[in-house]
Amino acid sequence: MMSSARPNFLQRIGYMFGRTLPPEMREWVRDDVLGPGGSRRYLLRWNLPIVPLLLLFLLIPGPVWIPIAMMLLLLLPWIYFSVALMPIWQRHRLQQHGLDPDLLSAKARARAAREREDYERRFGRAS
Repeated sequence: MMSSARPNFLQRIGYMFGRTLPPEMREWVRDDVLGPGGSRRYLLRWNLPIVPLLLLFLLIPGPVWIPIAMMLLLLLPWIYFSVALMPIWQRHRLQQHGLDPDLLSAKARARAAREREDYERRFGRAS
């Protein structure tokens, strides 16, 4: 049974800052975390808020390449760690809303099964 409950504007803002949504919105949370575009939404939520802070480096006097280099020195590791920590955050969000955190690994298992099936179809069964 699929619930059509969706968070309102204030609930969505709270959700973006880590708050838990009511139980009737579990399906929406599952789709937000694991559905199409879930990784993209996660990366936007983590990486966009730092951009205005990094733009403050452009106020530093001197050649423009210096503030840009300083911004990149902060932004590249930030992006790297946000990608590396994505499965941990997704698992946390699922647990926080009372969903099974193994849903995350179920998605990976399904992808691995599809790849295996594709391999066996193209190259025959491995022994």
